[in-house]
Amino acid sequence: MKQFEEVKRLVAELEADADKFYNKGNSAAGTRVRKGMQDLKNLAQAIRLEVQETKNKAAGK
Repeated sequence: MKQFEEVKRLVAELEADADKFYNKGNSAAGTRVRKGMQDLKNLAQAIRLEVQETKNKAAGK
């Protein structure tokens, strides 16, 4: 659950940069958004693996 909270925090942090990029044309903010989205992708993959592992352990009992 801790990692899920991290996803929510990361999305909230990216919101301001996304606004700067899409609405104000700030290309540096776009770079930060791209990096943040990559971090989000990696975190989401880690959560997926953790959920699958937990699910498999529960099924094996």
